[in-house]
Amino acid sequence: MTGRNIGRRQAVIGTGAAVMTTAAMGRAMAADGDMATRLAGLEKDGRVFGLHTLLVWKSGRMVFEHYGTGEDEIRGEPLGKVTFGPDVLHDLRSVSKSIVGMLYGIALADGKVPLPEARLYDQFPQYADLASQPARERITVAHVLSMTMGVEWDELTLPYPDPRNSEIAMEAAADRYRYVLSCPIIGPPGMKWIYNGGATALLGYLITRGTGEKLPDYARRVLFDPMGAGPTEWSHGNDGETIAASGLRLRPRDLVNVGRIVLANGVWQGRQLVPAKWLEQSTTQAVVIDGPSGYGWHWYLLSPQDGGARTIGAAGWGGQRLYVMPGLDLVVAMNCGNYWKSGMDQRRVADVLLKELVLPAVM
Repeated sequence: MTGRNIGRRQAVIGTGAAVMTTAAMGRAMAADGDMATRLAGLEKDGRVFGLHTLLVWKSGRMVFEHYGTGEDEIRGEPLGKVTFGPDVLHDLRSVSKSIVGMLYGIALADGKVPLPEARLYDQFPQYADLASQPARERITVAHVLSMTMGVEWDELTLPYPDPRNSEIAMEAAADRYRYVLSCPIIGPPGMKWIYNGGATALLGYLITRGTGEKLPDYARRVLFDPMGAGPTEWSHGNDGETIAASGLRLRPRDLVNVGRIVLANGVWQGRQLVPAKWLEQSTTQAVVIDGPSGYGWHWYLLSPQDGGARTIGAAGWGGQRLYVMPGLDLVVAMNCGNYWKSGMDQRRVADVLLKELVLPAVM
Protein backbone atom coordinates (compact mmCIF):
# COMPACT_ATOMS: atom_id res chain seq x y z
CA MET A 1 0.00 0.00 0.00
CA THR A 2 1.18 3.49 -0.67
CA GLY A 3 0.11 6.87 0.57
CA ARG A 4 0.55 9.02 3.62
CA ASN A 5 -0.25 7.63 7.03
CA ILE A 6 -1.97 10.03 9.42
CA GLY A 7 -3.67 8.42 12.36
CA ARG A 8 -4.09 5.22 10.42
CA ARG A 9 -4.88 3.00 13.40
CA GLN A 10 -8.34 4.49 13.77
CA ALA A 11 -9.13 3.68 10.15
CA VAL A 12 -7.97 0.11 10.51
CA ILE A 13 -9.98 -0.60 13.65
CA GLY A 14 -13.09 1.51 13.59
CA THR A 15 -16.47 0.61 12.26
CA GLY A 16 -18.70 2.39 14.72
CA ALA A 17 -21.84 0.43 13.93
CA ALA A 18 -21.90 -1.77 16.97
CA VAL A 19 -22.07 1.02 19.52
CA MET A 20 -25.06 2.75 18.03
CA THR A 21 -28.19 2.83 20.17
CA THR A 22 -31.67 2.41 18.79
CA ALA A 23 -32.68 5.75 20.28
CA ALA A 24 -29.92 7.51 18.37
CA MET A 25 -30.99 6.19 15.00
CA GLY A 26 -33.64 8.81 14.37
CA ARG A 27 -36.49 8.51 11.91
CA ALA A 28 -36.45 5.42 9.72
CA MET A 29 -36.18 6.03 6.00
CA ALA A 30 -37.85 3.24 4.08
CA ALA A 31 -37.48 4.34 0.48
CA ASP A 32 -34.34 4.33 -1.65
CA GLY A 33 -35.17 7.89 -2.65
CA ASP A 34 -35.06 8.97 0.96
CA MET A 35 -31.59 7.48 1.34
CA ALA A 36 -30.37 9.17 -1.83
CA THR A 37 -31.72 12.51 -0.66
CA ARG A 38 -30.18 12.11 2.77
CA LEU A 39 -26.83 11.08 1.28
CA ALA A 40 -26.81 14.13 -0.97
CA GLY A 41 -27.39 16.28 2.09
CA LEU A 42 -24.55 14.67 4.01
CA GLU A 43 -22.21 15.24 1.09
CA LYS A 44 -23.35 18.84 0.69
CA ASP A 45 -22.73 19.48 4.38
CA GLY A 46 -19.22 18.08 4.05
CA ARG A 47 -19.85 15.29 6.54
CA VAL A 48 -19.41 12.65 3.84
CA PHE A 49 -16.61 13.16 1.34
CA GLY A 50 -14.64 11.06 -1.10
CA LEU A 51 -17.42 8.47 -1.39
CA HIS A 52 -17.16 6.42 -4.57
CA THR A 53 -19.69 3.64 -3.96
CA LEU A 54 -22.15 2.61 -1.26
CA LEU A 55 -24.18 -0.59 -1.51
CA VAL A 56 -26.66 -1.92 1.03
CA TRP A 57 -28.05 -5.46 0.92
CA LYS A 58 -30.80 -6.39 3.35
CA SER A 59 -32.90 -9.53 3.79
CA GLY A 60 -32.52 -10.97 0.33
CA ARG A 61 -32.27 -7.90 -1.87
CA MET A 62 -30.14 -4.90 -2.70
CA VAL A 63 -31.97 -1.97 -1.15
CA PHE A 64 -29.58 0.83 -2.09
CA GLU A 65 -26.79 1.45 -4.59
CA HIS A 66 -24.89 4.69 -4.97
CA TYR A 67 -22.16 5.30 -7.52
CA GLY A 68 -20.32 8.59 -7.52
CA THR A 69 -17.53 10.31 -9.40
CA GLY A 70 -14.14 11.17 -7.98
CA GLU A 71 -10.38 10.95 -8.13
CA ASP A 72 -9.07 7.42 -7.72
CA GLU A 73 -5.85 5.44 -7.87
CA ILE A 74 -4.50 1.91 -8.03
CA ARG A 75 -2.12 1.43 -5.13
CA GLY A 76 -0.86 4.98 -5.37
CA GLU A 77 -0.89 5.30 -9.17
CA PRO A 78 -3.38 8.05 -10.09
CA LEU A 79 -6.29 7.17 -12.37
CA GLY A 80 -7.69 10.68 -12.55
CA LYS A 81 -11.40 11.31 -12.22
CA VAL A 82 -13.42 8.10 -12.46
CA THR A 83 -17.16 7.71 -12.95
CA PHE A 84 -18.03 4.66 -10.88
CA GLY A 85 -20.66 2.07 -11.70
CA PRO A 86 -21.53 -1.58 -11.12
CA ASP A 87 -18.77 -2.83 -13.44
CA VAL A 88 -15.94 -0.53 -12.35
CA LEU A 89 -13.25 -2.21 -10.26
CA HIS A 90 -12.04 -0.56 -7.06
CA ASP A 91 -9.06 -1.12 -4.79
CA LEU A 92 -9.99 -3.04 -1.66
CA ARG A 93 -6.68 -2.33 0.02
CA SER A 94 -6.66 -4.24 3.32
CA VAL A 95 -10.14 -5.66 2.86
CA SER A 96 -8.07 -8.09 0.78
CA LYS A 97 -6.80 -9.58 4.03
CA SER A 98 -10.20 -10.90 5.07
CA ILE A 99 -10.70 -12.52 1.67
CA VAL A 100 -7.30 -14.21 1.96
CA GLY A 101 -8.49 -15.54 5.31
CA MET A 102 -11.52 -17.06 3.58
CA LEU A 103 -9.29 -18.62 0.94
CA TYR A 104 -7.12 -20.18 3.62
CA GLY A 105 -10.19 -21.83 5.10
CA ILE A 106 -11.16 -23.27 1.73
CA ALA A 107 -7.65 -24.61 1.16
CA LEU A 108 -7.58 -26.06 4.67
CA ALA A 109 -10.78 -28.02 4.04
CA ASP A 110 -9.08 -29.52 0.99
CA GLY A 111 -6.02 -30.48 3.02
CA LYS A 112 -3.77 -28.10 1.09
CA VAL A 113 -2.49 -25.87 3.90
CA PRO A 114 -1.27 -26.44 7.47
CA LEU A 115 -3.69 -26.67 10.38
CA PRO A 116 -3.98 -23.54 12.53
CA GLU A 117 -2.21 -25.28 15.41
CA ALA A 118 0.79 -26.15 13.21
CA ARG A 119 4.05 -24.50 14.14
CA LEU A 120 4.71 -21.69 11.69
CA TYR A 121 8.43 -22.15 11.13
CA ASP A 122 8.00 -25.85 10.42
CA GLN A 123 6.17 -24.75 7.28
CA PHE A 124 9.21 -22.84 6.02
CA PRO A 125 12.10 -25.33 6.05
CA GLN A 126 14.03 -23.11 3.67
CA TYR A 127 14.53 -20.72 6.59
CA ALA A 128 15.88 -23.26 9.07
CA ASP A 129 18.33 -20.68 10.41
CA LEU A 130 15.40 -18.57 11.60
CA ALA A 131 13.46 -21.49 13.05
CA SER A 132 16.31 -22.28 15.40
CA GLN A 133 16.15 -18.88 17.07
CA PRO A 134 14.69 -18.87 20.61
CA ALA A 135 10.93 -18.29 21.04
CA ARG A 136 10.03 -18.72 17.37
CA GLU A 137 9.05 -22.36 17.88
CA ARG A 138 5.96 -21.19 19.81
CA ILE A 139 4.45 -19.24 16.91
CA THR A 140 1.66 -21.11 15.13
CA VAL A 141 -0.39 -20.51 12.00
CA ALA A 142 -3.25 -19.45 14.30
CA HIS A 143 -1.07 -16.60 15.56
CA VAL A 144 -0.56 -15.53 11.96
CA LEU A 145 -4.32 -15.60 11.35
CA SER A 146 -4.99 -13.47 14.44
CA MET A 147 -1.98 -11.18 13.94
CA THR A 148 -0.64 -12.08 17.38
CA MET A 149 2.75 -13.43 16.32
CA GLY A 150 4.57 -11.40 18.94
CA VAL A 151 7.00 -9.91 16.43
CA GLU A 152 8.01 -6.33 15.77
CA TRP A 153 6.00 -4.78 12.93
CA ASP A 154 4.98 -1.17 12.34
CA GLU A 155 2.85 -0.01 9.46
CA LEU A 156 0.51 2.08 11.62
CA THR A 157 2.70 4.88 12.96
CA LEU A 158 5.10 5.36 10.05
CA PRO A 159 3.98 6.82 6.71
CA TYR A 160 3.99 4.41 3.80
CA PRO A 161 6.68 6.25 1.80
CA ASP A 162 8.98 5.81 4.81
CA PRO A 163 11.35 2.89 4.16
CA ARG A 164 11.15 2.07 7.88
CA ASN A 165 7.47 1.22 7.48
CA SER A 166 7.34 -2.56 7.77
CA GLU A 167 5.17 -3.11 4.71
CA ILE A 168 7.38 -0.89 2.55
CA ALA A 169 10.45 -2.68 3.87
CA MET A 170 8.85 -6.04 3.08
CA GLU A 171 8.05 -4.95 -0.47
CA ALA A 172 11.63 -3.75 -0.94
CA ALA A 173 13.24 -6.86 0.53
CA ALA A 174 14.99 -9.36 -1.71
CA ASP A 175 12.90 -12.10 -0.04
CA ARG A 176 9.65 -10.84 1.48
CA TYR A 177 8.98 -14.05 3.39
CA ARG A 178 12.40 -14.11 5.02
CA TYR A 179 11.85 -10.49 5.95
CA VAL A 180 8.58 -11.26 7.74
CA LEU A 181 9.88 -14.39 9.43
CA SER A 182 13.05 -12.66 10.63
CA CYS A 183 11.29 -9.80 12.44
CA PRO A 184 12.48 -9.52 16.05
CA ILE A 185 10.46 -11.20 18.77
CA ILE A 186 9.03 -8.60 21.16
CA GLY A 187 6.62 -10.69 23.20
CA PRO A 188 4.94 -14.06 23.58
CA PRO A 189 2.67 -15.09 20.72
CA GLY A 190 -1.07 -14.93 21.21
CA MET A 191 -1.03 -12.04 23.67
CA LYS A 192 -1.09 -8.79 21.69
CA TRP A 193 -2.63 -7.79 18.37
CA ILE A 194 -0.15 -6.03 16.09
CA TYR A 195 -1.45 -5.07 12.67
CA ASN A 196 0.72 -6.99 10.23
CA GLY A 197 0.39 -7.20 6.47
CA GLY A 198 3.29 -9.61 6.52
CA ALA A 199 1.05 -12.14 8.24
CA THR A 200 -1.26 -12.11 5.24
CA ALA A 201 1.73 -12.48 2.93
CA LEU A 202 2.63 -15.69 4.77
CA LEU A 203 -0.90 -17.03 4.40
CA GLY A 204 -0.82 -16.24 0.69
CA TYR A 205 2.47 -18.11 0.36
CA LEU A 206 1.10 -21.18 2.14
CA ILE A 207 -1.98 -21.20 -0.09
CA THR A 208 0.11 -20.91 -3.25
CA ARG A 209 2.55 -23.61 -2.17
CA GLY A 210 -0.16 -25.99 -1.02
CA THR A 211 -2.47 -25.63 -4.00
CA GLY A 212 0.15 -25.22 -6.68
CA GLU A 213 -1.73 -22.18 -7.98
CA LYS A 214 -0.99 -18.50 -7.82
CA LEU A 215 -3.21 -16.78 -5.29
CA PRO A 216 -5.30 -14.86 -7.88
CA ASP A 217 -5.88 -18.04 -9.90
CA TYR A 218 -6.86 -20.02 -6.83
CA ALA A 219 -9.22 -17.26 -5.70
CA ARG A 220 -10.94 -17.26 -9.08
CA ARG A 221 -11.34 -21.03 -9.13
CA VAL A 222 -12.65 -21.65 -5.63
CA LEU A 223 -14.41 -18.39 -4.77
CA PHE A 224 -14.89 -15.75 -7.43
CA ASP A 225 -15.96 -17.98 -10.32
CA PRO A 226 -18.38 -20.07 -8.21
CA MET A 227 -20.02 -16.90 -6.87
CA GLY A 228 -20.33 -15.47 -10.38
CA ALA A 229 -17.97 -12.56 -9.84
CA GLY A 230 -16.96 -10.30 -12.68
CA PRO A 231 -13.39 -9.37 -13.54
CA THR A 232 -10.89 -9.16 -10.70
CA GLU A 233 -7.36 -7.83 -10.45
CA TRP A 234 -4.66 -8.58 -7.91
CA SER A 235 -1.47 -6.52 -7.85
CA HIS A 236 1.96 -8.03 -7.47
CA GLY A 237 5.25 -6.67 -6.22
CA ASN A 238 8.46 -6.06 -8.10
CA ASP A 239 9.47 -9.60 -7.14
CA GLY A 240 6.43 -11.01 -8.93
CA GLU A 241 4.77 -12.13 -5.70
CA THR A 242 1.07 -11.40 -5.22
CA ILE A 243 0.42 -8.58 -2.76
CA ALA A 244 -1.89 -10.69 -0.64
CA ALA A 245 -2.52 -8.11 2.06
CA SER A 246 -3.80 -5.23 -0.01
CA GLY A 247 -3.66 -5.82 -3.75
CA LEU A 248 -7.15 -7.03 -4.68
CA ARG A 249 -9.61 -5.08 -6.83
CA LEU A 250 -13.28 -6.06 -7.13
CA ARG A 251 -16.55 -4.72 -8.47
CA PRO A 252 -18.75 -3.23 -5.72
CA ARG A 253 -21.49 -5.85 -6.09
CA ASP A 254 -18.94 -8.63 -5.83
CA LEU A 255 -17.70 -7.15 -2.56
CA VAL A 256 -21.28 -7.21 -1.29
CA ASN A 257 -21.54 -10.84 -2.36
CA VAL A 258 -18.44 -11.71 -0.35
CA GLY A 259 -20.29 -10.28 2.64
CA ARG A 260 -23.38 -12.29 1.76
CA ILE A 261 -21.32 -15.47 1.80
CA VAL A 262 -20.11 -14.62 5.29
CA LEU A 263 -23.69 -13.84 6.32
CA ALA A 264 -24.86 -17.22 4.98
CA ASN A 265 -22.15 -19.16 6.82
CA GLY A 266 -20.20 -19.81 3.64
CA VAL A 267 -23.09 -20.78 1.38
CA TRP A 268 -23.72 -19.23 -2.03
CA GLN A 269 -26.87 -20.23 -3.92
CA GLY A 270 -27.04 -23.58 -2.17
CA ARG A 271 -23.34 -24.40 -2.52
CA GLN A 272 -20.94 -24.39 0.43
CA LEU A 273 -18.04 -22.29 -0.85
CA VAL A 274 -16.36 -21.54 2.48
CA PRO A 275 -16.55 -24.06 5.33
CA ALA A 276 -19.09 -22.94 7.92
CA LYS A 277 -16.86 -24.02 10.81
CA TRP A 278 -14.03 -21.93 9.41
CA LEU A 279 -16.17 -18.81 9.24
CA GLU A 280 -17.47 -19.46 12.74
CA GLN A 281 -13.92 -19.67 14.06
CA SER A 282 -12.70 -16.75 11.95
CA THR A 283 -15.42 -14.48 13.29
CA THR A 284 -14.90 -15.48 16.92
CA GLN A 285 -12.79 -13.05 18.91
CA ALA A 286 -9.19 -14.21 19.29
CA VAL A 287 -7.79 -11.00 20.75
CA VAL A 288 -9.01 -7.63 22.00
CA ILE A 289 -7.91 -4.60 20.02
CA ASP A 290 -9.45 -1.55 21.65
CA GLY A 291 -12.58 -1.10 23.76
CA PRO A 292 -15.41 -3.10 22.19
CA SER A 293 -13.27 -4.00 19.19
CA GLY A 294 -11.83 -7.45 18.72
CA TYR A 295 -10.11 -9.43 16.02
CA GLY A 296 -10.70 -12.98 14.89
CA TRP A 297 -8.84 -14.68 12.09
CA HIS A 298 -8.42 -11.80 9.64
CA TRP A 299 -11.79 -10.20 10.52
CA TYR A 300 -12.59 -7.26 12.79
CA LEU A 301 -15.32 -7.84 15.35
CA LEU A 302 -17.49 -5.44 17.31
CA SER A 303 -19.74 -6.72 20.06
CA PRO A 304 -23.27 -5.38 20.47
CA GLN A 305 -23.62 -2.58 23.01
CA ASP A 306 -26.67 -0.60 24.04
CA GLY A 307 -28.93 -2.12 21.43
CA GLY A 308 -26.42 -1.96 18.62
CA ALA A 309 -25.69 -4.60 16.00
CA ARG A 310 -22.92 -7.20 16.20
CA THR A 311 -20.63 -6.37 13.32
CA ILE A 312 -18.13 -8.46 11.38
CA GLY A 313 -15.94 -6.08 9.44
CA ALA A 314 -13.12 -5.66 6.98
CA ALA A 315 -11.35 -2.33 6.51
CA GLY A 316 -8.92 -0.92 3.98
CA TRP A 317 -6.99 2.31 3.65
CA GLY A 318 -8.75 5.14 1.88
CA GLY A 319 -12.16 4.22 3.28
CA GLN A 320 -12.80 0.73 1.92
CA ARG A 321 -15.25 -1.10 4.16
CA LEU A 322 -17.27 -4.30 4.31
CA TYR A 323 -19.72 -4.76 7.19
CA VAL A 324 -21.71 -7.89 7.89
CA MET A 325 -24.40 -7.68 10.59
CA PRO A 326 -25.98 -11.11 11.05
CA GLY A 327 -28.60 -9.93 13.51
CA LEU A 328 -29.96 -7.49 10.94
CA ASP A 329 -29.46 -9.75 7.90
CA LEU A 330 -27.46 -6.83 6.52
CA VAL A 331 -24.37 -6.31 4.37
CA VAL A 332 -22.91 -2.87 3.70
CA ALA A 333 -20.02 -2.23 1.32
CA MET A 334 -18.40 1.10 0.59
CA ASN A 335 -15.45 2.35 -1.43
CA CYS A 336 -13.89 5.76 -0.95
CA GLY A 337 -10.97 7.67 -2.37
CA ASN A 338 -9.79 9.24 0.88
CA TYR A 339 -6.26 7.89 0.55
CA TRP A 340 -4.76 11.21 1.58
CA LYS A 341 -7.12 11.89 4.48
CA SER A 342 -6.35 10.98 8.07
CA GLY A 343 -7.41 7.67 9.50
CA MET A 344 -9.78 9.52 11.80
CA ASP A 345 -11.41 11.28 8.85
CA GLN A 346 -11.84 7.97 7.06
CA ARG A 347 -13.50 6.47 10.10
CA ARG A 348 -15.73 9.49 10.54
CA VAL A 349 -17.14 9.12 7.03
CA ALA A 350 -17.90 5.44 7.62
CA ASP A 351 -19.55 6.17 10.96
CA VAL A 352 -21.77 8.90 9.52
CA LEU A 353 -22.87 6.68 6.65
CA LEU A 354 -23.76 3.85 8.99
CA LYS A 355 -25.30 5.76 11.88
CA GLU A 356 -27.11 8.48 10.01
CA LEU A 357 -27.94 6.89 6.68
CA VAL A 358 -27.89 3.09 6.48
CA LEU A 359 -29.05 1.91 9.90
CA PRO A 360 -31.95 4.35 10.24
CA ALA A 361 -33.19 3.15 6.85
CA VAL A 362 -33.16 -0.55 7.65
CA MET A 363 -34.07 -0.76 11.33
